[in-house]
Amino acid sequence: MIPSVTPWRHLPVDLATAMRPQLGTTVGAVAGAVTEATPAFAGISDAKFDRDVHTAVEVALERFVDLVGTDEPALPPRFRAVFVALGAAEAREDRGPEVLLAALRTAARLLLRTASESLAGLRPVDTRELIDLADAVSAYVDELTAASTDGYAQQLREQAGEGDRRRRHLAELLLRGDGLAEAVETAATRVGWSDLGAVVPVLLPQDEARDARFRYGSDALVAERGRDAVLLLRAGARTTRTRLVEVLAGRSAVVGPALDWSRVPAAVRLAELTAETAGAGPGPVFVDDRLTALTLRGETGALAVLTDRRLAPLARLRPGQRDSLMSTLYAWLRHWGSRTEVAAELFVHPQTVSYRLGRLRELYGDALDDPAARFELLLVLARRLDHPVTPPPSRDPTS
Repeated sequence: MIPSVTPWRHLPVDLATAMRPQLGTTVGAVAGAVTEATPAFAGISDAKFDRDVHTAVEVALERFVDLVGTDEPALPPRFRAVFVALGAAEAREDRGPEVLLAALRTAARLLLRTASESLAGLRPVDTRELIDLADAVSAYVDELTAASTDGYAQQLREQAGEGDRRRRHLAELLLRGDGLAEAVETAATRVGWSDLGAVVPVLLPQDEARDARFRYGSDALVAERGRDAVLLLRAGARTTRTRLVEVLAGRSAVVGPALDWSRVPAAVRLAELTAETAGAGPGPVFVDDRLTALTLRGETGALAVLTDRRLAPLARLRPGQRDSLMSTLYAWLRHWGSRTEVAAELFVHPQTVSYRLGRLRELYGDALDDPAARFELLLVLARRLDHPVTPPPSRDPTS
């Protein structure tokens, strides 16, 4: 026998007569029982939530009573809207659909018990009537579930669309680089980037960018352009060189330097310049490996990044101390480590040079013995300090 699409038409009409006088009490009891039996609901202390649950139960019970003995559809639009809204609210509260389904299963059991006990209070109930009642309750709750699930899915789609729009907006602001700091930070907060700091840009073909973004989830933005796409990543533990090599393996990617969000356009520009000369390879190309070459080509953006990196150990020093150490380091590099020539150029005692070099060793460590690091320091300091040197006012060897 094929089940009826409106099994409530088989229910005895006196069921409605039996249930209607008790609806007020039943609604409160079912609403309380559903909340208590659903762990995710039990811990919610919110008057609006309680009212919403009470309203949903009231609509569900009253509509079921009205359906008894009819061929009407379970949920005409105005009734269905209540449960669509209920599902949407659950999605907005970031509760999984299984929570709502568990609540509806509890409601179904309580509805079946309430209906059978109400009818039995009037007269004896036979087995066929109980079977029909179970079929009707099951079909009815299926309709409630379908409406709630539709609302849940619709809300998720809307949130996803809004989320994508917000991420695109933030990506555009970062790439333009001309937005007010407050506007950019507000846009970042709306996509979950509450602490907006350094950003790593990655140039990728459009067909590879989306997949890479999903690997980074909420820590990534994608801006599609005419010829490629820019993946913007929040700098952190997941953007170390090792992790990037792992994620971008086999992709035609160029990884820009990690710079403050306000300098994203400069970082992207360096990635674009690197992409022009980078050959195809099995893994990503890193701008950090090309900064010296770009600087020698006259790219001021590369020099700025190189300067930040190489002078970072001196950043926390007092201005006067920092200037004296930079002058000493510059002279030491140009005179191939000759303390005598450094002292003569700077008009200081050789002991002063030794003291300063000891301090530089503490700050830079083995980098002062690395030919590549020494050359980069020479480039940076040449731009910063290439001016006539005048004698300092004091020759205190500890200065």
